[in-house]
Amino acid sequence: MNLSTALPIDSAAVLRWYDRYARDLAWRTGPAERARGDAPDPYRVWLSEVMLQQTTVATVGRYFARFTSLWPTVFDLAAAPLDAVLVEWAGLGYYARARNLHACAVAVVEHHDGVFPKTSNALQALPGIGAYTSAAIAAICHDEPIAVLDGNLDRVLARYYRLDVPVREAKETLRAALQTVIPARAGDFAQAMMDIGATICTPRKALCTSCPLRSGCLARTTENPTLFPIKAQKTERPTRYGHAFVMFDGDGDIFLETRPDKGLLAKMTQTPTSEWTARPSDPRFPCPGYWQPHGRIVHVFTHFRLELEVWSIKLVDAAALEHGWWADPRAFGREALPTLFRKVLAQSGLA
Repeated sequence: MNLSTALPIDSAAVLRWYDRYARDLAWRTGPAERARGDAPDPYRVWLSEVMLQQTTVATVGRYFARFTSLWPTVFDLAAAPLDAVLVEWAGLGYYARARNLHACAVAVVEHHDGVFPKTSNALQALPGIGAYTSAAIAAICHDEPIAVLDGNLDRVLARYYRLDVPVREAKETLRAALQTVIPARAGDFAQAMMDIGATICTPRKALCTSCPLRSGCLARTTENPTLFPIKAQKTERPTRYGHAFVMFDGDGDIFLETRPDKGLLAKMTQTPTSEWTARPSDPRFPCPGYWQPHGRIVHVFTHFRLELEVWSIKLVDAAALEHGWWADPRAFGREALPTLFRKVLAQSGLA
């Protein structure tokens, strides 16, 4: 793996392109605003970066608008009940991010008087902020000269250098190469590179004639630049199996409970389930009665595939159940109900 055959990235050309074509994003302070002296809001930058992990810009837009309407400052978010934050997060997935988001807001208020630290190193001491997020906040908000690599940049750099190995095998090499070309406008440069990856050098297309990196890009000289980055060999995702139990009473309310404090989907709302095991097993129903089968749903997590058999029952003696509550399906907007369990209810035909 040798990057020396490529020209250094022309950061000046990247910034000229960004000044003209920067995306208009709700959380962004654009180049014209920066030129007028407007500073990015670290709270909004941090919030957007956490939301954008594993999620598209189009999806994040409406969540960001909702969050900033409910909690316009880090003080407001810190003061909000965690359950309320989890409810608003429903649909973004990866609920550990929502718990860390709330914990981080509390830490910023309690330990930093509501002011986010300015350096990437200091930011990493906060809950849920890792190397990428800290670099993004520090660069965008304070022009810290630090390389910011997200998935879009991985792809852009792999093509620029015509990387002959999967990105994960060359991450630090790419980071070091990017670090050498960061200009004084570090935040605008980081966002410009992200925009190139999002609008020009996309996974399925490479619009090379419009790209400010075209003069030095080695993949542009190949027949098909989209063959880069080279894909790493995928490991097989294991499958787990279980049963989901939908119980409803004479009023049509559905029994819900809270998942354990730790582990996957911790503290989230669910319909009762069995354990999720490596092999299928017969159901052990939470109460006796006539349980009606509704078939199977499949839900894919990052590290495994889950198959749940869905069952339902109408209970005459609803008061016999413990450790949960009854909820009107029409009011599920107030429940921190993950997508998995919305699938369960949809499969049962009750929501």
